[in-house]
Amino acid sequence: MSAPASIDVILPYYGDHPQLRDAVRSVIAQTDTDWRLICVDDAHPDSDASAWIASLADPRIQHVRNETNLGVAGNFARCLELATAPWVTIMGSDDRMRPSHLTEFRKAIEASDGVDIVQGGVVVISDDGRRSYPLADRVKSILRPRAHASGRLLSSRELATSLTRADWAYFPSLIWRTARVQRLGFREEYEIALDLGLLLDVAIDGGVMLLHDATTFEYRRHRASASMSSARSGLRFAQERRFFLDYAERFSAIGWMRAARIARWHLVSRLNALTEIPGAVLSGDLTAVSRLLVHVFRP
Repeated sequence: MSAPASIDVILPYYGDHPQLRDAVRSVIAQTDTDWRLICVDDAHPDSDASAWIASLADPRIQHVRNETNLGVAGNFARCLELATAPWVTIMGSDDRMRPSHLTEFRKAIEASDGVDIVQGGVVVISDDGRRSYPLADRVKSILRPRAHASGRLLSSRELATSLTRADWAYFPSLIWRTARVQRLGFREEYEIALDLGLLLDVAIDGGVMLLHDATTFEYRRHRASASMSSARSGLRFAQERRFFLDYAERFSAIGWMRAARIARWHLVSRLNALTEIPGAVLSGDLTAVSRLLVHVFRP
């Protein structure tokens, strides 16, 4: 029997589609071969990729099908439960690793002690796989802390403060220390901010992030994603307000007053809501306009 892999790549998905197959192939193409891939089907009623995955005949790849549909938050929690390797990444079913992704990750952790999260360089691609650079990602690139040639460690307080100002991380590209994130888990009451919530919880728990600039991951930004639809309706921002006020209290309780102040004001979230107002006006959705205005101007 072969030794357990040191990195678990967990790939939640809902239904078989070409982008899922590209994602799987990108893992197979890794120059670092010490990984296990678990594809987790969230009980799609009509299609799954189990037959295709079996045809790959790669013992490092497993397929798991949930008995019932768990939804995004529930399936992410399920993915964390399945991890047994020291490190884990939960990859998007339409994203792609470049061949050096896991190799660069291993170099990064070998050069740094006590790291809990690794964030490398990311290229954003569109629905058709071409390189894209929408406004949200331009803002992320500006507000992301600069990394040195050898990488940069962000302390727990620095990480929380920076991410609360603007969530510049790309969750599917992150690699996490399994023991810490399994102990903390996702906060499922904030489905729209599952990733940011886990990052902030790791920071509050004393976790450290390593940033490096090697561009090894392709993140797909869809024009018509669920998060974009909920943003236009204003529903996303109602949850974001509750999220940030919750974390403002938690930061205050441990003396992180700057992070608490940033969370209380959540200026980037307000600005995001402001940019959605013209579209809501043009669509004639007065309820959405009202929600967005409340988020922008409410103290």
